[in-house]
Amino acid sequence: MHEQNYTDFAQALVDWFSEQGRDYPWRRTTDPWAILVSEVMLQQTTIPTVLARYESWLSQFPTPAALAAVDEQTALRSWEGLGYYRRVRSLQAAAIAICEKHNGEFPRDEAHIRALPGIGDYTAGAVLSFAYNHPAALVDANVSRVFARLFNDPTPVDSPSGRKKHWQLAAQLVHPTNPRAYNSALMELGQTICTGGTPTCLLCPVRQYCTATAPEKLPVKLPKKAITELEHWDIWHSCDQGLLMEKQPDGKRHEGMYRLPRREPAELQNCPHICDQKYSVTRYKVTRHLFRADSACPRAGECYIPWSQLQHTPMASPDRKLVQKYTPKKN
Repeated sequence: MHEQNYTDFAQALVDWFSEQGRDYPWRRTTDPWAILVSEVMLQQTTIPTVLARYESWLSQFPTPAALAAVDEQTALRSWEGLGYYRRVRSLQAAAIAICEKHNGEFPRDEAHIRALPGIGDYTAGAVLSFAYNHPAALVDANVSRVFARLFNDPTPVDSPSGRKKHWQLAAQLVHPTNPRAYNSALMELGQTICTGGTPTCLLCPVRQYCTATAPEKLPVKLPKKAITELEHWDIWHSCDQGLLMEKQPDGKRHEGMYRLPRREPAELQNCPHICDQKYSVTRYKVTRHLFRADSACPRAGECYIPWSQLQHTPMASPDRKLVQKYTPKKN
């Protein structure tokens, strides 16, 4: 696409979005806190999953002050099922900073927004454009795919040079007076029409500006990292005190959360096998072998969680599924 067409392209995209844009709850608000929450939730999580949780989570924490006031375990427990728990830690850190440095009012100044914990280029651009209608650039995977095809660009979109190029283009292309609609439209174009694989070019509202000669071959990406298969052996040990669980230490991916205790296979030779559980985490495929232990000495980081507290104890979804399945039912 030629530079002289940038303005026409942006306006065509806004016009299409005004007629075809999908309705999401985060598009019905200009509250910067609500928009920040939606953007954090949508990072590496599908839209249907976020739609199922977004409004109920916001009703629990409608303001930064509400999230800043609870302890970390309550915040982690509220995030169960959404995964990538560092996101809610960052969100809580941002809420605390808003309360301590801005009297609980979400800042409007770009520098102050960028200074909040966990706020990167994309999130800053999203808050600035969606909440304040500020002409800020943003680039996600959908936007990168659109740009690669618009400019028929074989540069790997996940390379440093590819990212730099797309952020520069995003800044040049953003609609000057309606960035809120433009940025939403750009991402929606990648979600619905300019999708991975073979796009539906005949339905594209900006196809006249696209220079791709083989859009199905774009974008180009760097080689994927290999999937790693992991196995671990865990125990289910319960007694009148509750269920034995292990708290994850600082620095671990699930720090502050609880999991079923892990053991070496040789320690479980005489223990009944309960089940095998398979799940995926980023580039890992995990198989968990669960055994019933009639007796166990708690090790460092392990403790008994009373049955009455298990529901409120933060844990990752695979552990929650097992706890819900094997916790003794009340008569």
